[in-house]
Amino acid sequence: MEFTDSYKQTGPCCFSPNSRFIAVAVDYRLVVRDTLSFKVVHLFSCLDKISYIEWALDSEYILCGLYKRPMIQAWSLTQPEWTCKIDDGPAGIAYARWSPDSRHILTTSDFQLRLTVWSLVNTACVHVQWPKHTSKGVSFTQDGKFAAVCTRKDCKDYVNLISCHTWEIMGVFAVDTLDLADIEWSPDDSSIVVWDSPLEYKVLIYSPDGRCLFKYQAYESGLGVKSVSWSPCGQFLAVGSYDQMLRVLNRLTWKTFAEFIHVSTVRGPSCTAIFKEVDEPLQLNMSELCLSDEFIQGNSDSTEGHFRVRYEVTEMPVTLPFQKPLVDKPNPKQGIGLMLWSKDSQYICTRNDSMPTALWIWDIHHLELAAILVQKDPIRAAAWDPTCTRLSLCTGSPHLYMWTPAGAYCVNIPLSEFAITDLKWNSDGSCLLLKDKESFCCAAVPVLPESSDYSSDE
Repeated sequence: MEFTDSYKQTGPCCFSPNSRFIAVAVDYRLVVRDTLSFKVVHLFSCLDKISYIEWALDSEYILCGLYKRPMIQAWSLTQPEWTCKIDDGPAGIAYARWSPDSRHILTTSDFQLRLTVWSLVNTACVHVQWPKHTSKGVSFTQDGKFAAVCTRKDCKDYVNLISCHTWEIMGVFAVDTLDLADIEWSPDDSSIVVWDSPLEYKVLIYSPDGRCLFKYQAYESGLGVKSVSWSPCGQFLAVGSYDQMLRVLNRLTWKTFAEFIHVSTVRGPSCTAIFKEVDEPLQLNMSELCLSDEFIQGNSDSTEGHFRVRYEVTEMPVTLPFQKPLVDKPNPKQGIGLMLWSKDSQYICTRNDSMPTALWIWDIHHLELAAILVQKDPIRAAAWDPTCTRLSLCTGSPHLYMWTPAGAYCVNIPLSEFAITDLKWNSDGSCLLLKDKESFCCAAVPVLPESSDYSSDE
């Protein structure tokens, strides 16, 4: 695995959808680099510090959120002289996103007063009153033809179906939620899932015409749903809850066919591989070197304290580090806070927030626990390779961790004082973007062979 030099960043960094460019925020400047050569191909100056970056799906435009102003600026890679500035006046701008056609920008005002659709073609704008959330509550179909926008009026939640061609509201229906948390179209665009706030366990499946297809409630008392995610194939719906359980529903019957519990002491199954991160002192053999006595005395302690990390396969039973949540504070750190599907929908990785150093990998095809990665530090981020079954994660340390069905391994970052706090794959799976607090670098990832066999100390 090869790494680039580190480069300065002060905010968001992201790959373009076509994987050709990397957009980086450096104070008020937007720097666009070529992914292969890492040369700067465009440099745009914004009016204030950049808080948010998002590429249009066609990779031709980039929007920058200047939320301190508040204002949006958009730039074109094919026409660098073209500029766009969006200011919603007293209403303000709290969030912005692209439409699927890459020619409209949707902004949400402060206090969720309205959602505005701005056209880059004819400068027209359309308003949707009372959006439920700032950054959540909006979902587009896979074909980009329709948008589902959640609104709230008279203490009732509604879903508005909007045409992305005319931006007219095609239909509105009320949903049976007390305080709607979010919404997401199914991958085949045949249904919509909405779920309630943590105070009420409720997952509802609706058809686009507003019929409730299924209502799911695992239990009544206690905090409810924490995360929901469709599998890429669209056959499964995963629901992570505050009771530290992952439940998977079948889309054909809407029945729960798998329930996975995250326990602090793991005793089985025997096929589960448990990889524990351990330190290994570096052993340097200097017996055959001809060195002066003065050099040896001056450097006798130079190799002490130097370690490399590797995974050690641990036998069961194993007890995982557990943090008891504080009962006197809101939003307790428990439940399934991280949940990600692999590209082929066979695996799903989860993190129980009360055991933040453990990443669980479940095999949906065999309905069993495939592996657990036990880290020394809490897991900051994880991401699946978009082209194959390979998982990467980081913990705020100078190491990158990878897992495949063949095993797990650790990679040391050859950059001084570089601690990975976030990571992202590009769309073709050839490159990883690694973020430190004030810098970033990229790693060229080799293509994973079908019969890969990695050792745990690479």
